[in-house]
Amino acid sequence: MLKSNLFPKIILGIGLCFLYLPILIIIFYSFNAANFTSIWGGFSTRWYYELFQDTYLWQAAWTSLKIAFTSATLATFLGTLASLALTRFSPFKGQRLFSSLTIAPLVMPEIIIGLSLLLLFVSLNICIGWPSKRGFWTICIGHTTLSMAYVVAIVRVRLSHFDKTIEEAALDLGAKPLRVLTFITLPIISPALFAGWLLAFMLSFDDVVISSFTSGAGSTTLPMVIFSRIRTGISPEINAFATLFIATITLIILLLAWVKLRKQPV
Repeated sequence: MLKSNLFPKIILGIGLCFLYLPILIIIFYSFNAANFTSIWGGFSTRWYYELFQDTYLWQAAWTSLKIAFTSATLATFLGTLASLALTRFSPFKGQRLFSSLTIAPLVMPEIIIGLSLLLLFVSLNICIGWPSKRGFWTICIGHTTLSMAYVVAIVRVRLSHFDKTIEEAALDLGAKPLRVLTFITLPIISPALFAGWLLAFMLSFDDVVISSFTSGAGSTTLPMVIFSRIRTGISPEINAFATLFIATITLIILLLAWVKLRKQPV
């Protein structure tokens, strides 16, 4: 009996170590005074000071945030419209093809998506002169193409379990379809919309492959900068940035948990 109770705990411990031990190592080595993470040179906050002096890295981070916010918003908007079409207006001609196209990016390798978008932008530039150069909006289009599929998967499931009698009651009482959508449907499915937006935001923020194909001069994202710098070895400055990022995410999660606990009835 003792062995049967101990085995799941051992497996759980191994799983937690596998997930969180690398993160703890990154935090530990962010305070390393040496120039390389393979050698411990003593405790120091030197790399945090140098991190805040690295304007190029922070500029790339700001670019990534703007791209992630824009592409997540576009993906949520378009994904919601596609989900409404598939759940509210089905069956219609070409529904299966349309449904397959919305989920295709989920199973297609990102390198294929990035390459196809690159060829698309080059062809458009030759034909109509747009885009004149690859940059902010070309990256946003690429990220929206990928993340919209995830939004459709989340919102469509929520709409499929939606109680349509609420909408029908509002329509019977004289409400216009647009008013029903705005004041009834969207507020009820808002958790799914937020989840889809958040997932799209994170997918865009840490994307490297599609960004590499759709970016140009002056539009380098944060993951591209980090990836280029770790080719010759992981710099403690990158560890310091990762530590600050982990601390920020942790504080946000704790704040959300605290707000949720306060809203729960005693």
